[in-house]
Amino acid sequence: MRCSGSICSNTKVMHRPGTASPEVQRKGASMGSAGKNDTSSRSMKAPLLELNGVVSSTNSPLSASSNFSISNVSSFRGMSFGRFSGCYECGMVVDPVLGTSRDHSLWGSICSCPDCGEIFMKADSLELHQAVRHAVSELSPEDTSKNIVEIIFQSSWLKKQAPICKIDRILKVHNTQRTISKFEEHRDSIKAKAAKLPKKQPRCIADGNELLRFHCTTFECSIGLNGSSNLCNAVPNCKICSIIKNGFKESTGGDDDGHGILTTETSGKAHDKATALEDGSSNKRAMLVCRVIAGRVKKSMEGNIEDYDSVAAGMEVYSNLDELYVFNPRAILPCFVVIYRGF
Repeated sequence: MRCSGSICSNTKVMHRPGTASPEVQRKGASMGSAGKNDTSSRSMKAPLLELNGVVSSTNSPLSASSNFSISNVSSFRGMSFGRFSGCYECGMVVDPVLGTSRDHSLWGSICSCPDCGEIFMKADSLELHQAVRHAVSELSPEDTSKNIVEIIFQSSWLKKQAPICKIDRILKVHNTQRTISKFEEHRDSIKAKAAKLPKKQPRCIADGNELLRFHCTTFECSIGLNGSSNLCNAVPNCKICSIIKNGFKESTGGDDDGHGILTTETSGKAHDKATALEDGSSNKRAMLVCRVIAGRVKKSMEGNIEDYDSVAAGMEVYSNLDELYVFNPRAILPCFVVIYRGF
């Protein structure tokens, strides 16, 4: 009898050369040739082999009637199972790190990366993989998003004493579903809170007072260069990779009292503030273009701020809301990264 929770139902498996012993290979070849003439429904018992090949997505049972041979399975394409080993019929899983498991439900949690096809036993592991290995992608010149980001970056530079810097590349941030959900949950909480207030604020009720803001920081790596999509291993020293991977922290560019995370309405102001806060670790700059839930905005640093979601400062410099310190890190969602130089 077959275990319904195992991967025994997969019909095509390819093993790397040298994975199986010569005896096993002879058995597989003989069973493959017999399968062409024998219509028996006996299940084929495969030995415990490393599943380092390709597994078909077909869910029909693996039986002796299946055309299976070591020589021709390389034509099948599917998911790479990496380091894991397992039995086709009993569902036993062997992980070199975690050891042996006969938990059939384990196979139900297997998930593959849609970008590279790598297999993971837990959804959390897949999410971490996507957050690091497929975090960004460079926008092509034909992409309308690139043109829009470039326009708002250059038009808001507003630095008469310095020319507009040169943009090297613009990257799109691929936030995980968990990160997006946290952002949306925070926005919903701001909207719900605003609806209960005696003094109604239409923008807060409608969308949580969502704004498009800039945040400038430094970086150490070559993020997004030559089509690279992964983050570097220099976290937290590489600030841009740290923000994309782990999100903003309350201490990220806060005010003098350590309140909030700084976002600006103009790219020029964001650049100036990053220069003032620069610790000398790197002279490479990256501008994050972010969605920000401003919520109820306090117009000055003075007084009680507990009833507000953000506080404005520096209103006399560039605009009436150029510096905005957001209290909750979940209120900021990075969407694009502008890598620039020549400042």
